[in-house]
Amino acid sequence: MDKKQKIISGQKKQNIMIELVHKTEVYNIIGAAMEVHKILGCGFLEAVYQEALELEFQYRKIPYEREVQLDIYYKEQLLKKHYQADFICYDDIIVELKALSALTSEHESQLLNYLKATGSKVGLLINFGNKSLEYKRMVY
Repeated sequence: MDKKQKIISGQKKQNIMIELVHKTEVYNIIGAAMEVHKILGCGFLEAVYQEALELEFQYRKIPYEREVQLDIYYKEQLLKKHYQADFICYDDIIVELKALSALTSEHESQLLNYLKATGSKVGLLINFGNKSLEYKRMVY
């Protein structure tokens, strides 16, 4: 493979990676979270950010449900325990909020488990607890 073929091959791989699931929707949710963080800053409890983000979703006409109880299955058997999502946006994106000094791998694992258990493809972990908004887009 010559140098020109390698460049073209690399561009094809790059184009495939650019195609993200729910790209526009995730962008809209993050934009709303950035606006909330810009106005409130850090230091509030998670419940304050959740209420403010709900208002921002309304202003931006982002479809959402708040504190949705989601069923969890094990080997196709419904469990008695449920997961309560902070938000479900666009009928399929789980949004989990935090107001912590730092996100950890445990928070990421928690969101991945929620995605796996519910069958949702995309989740957002958003942390309002720092001077800059921190977020992680996760795909299952």
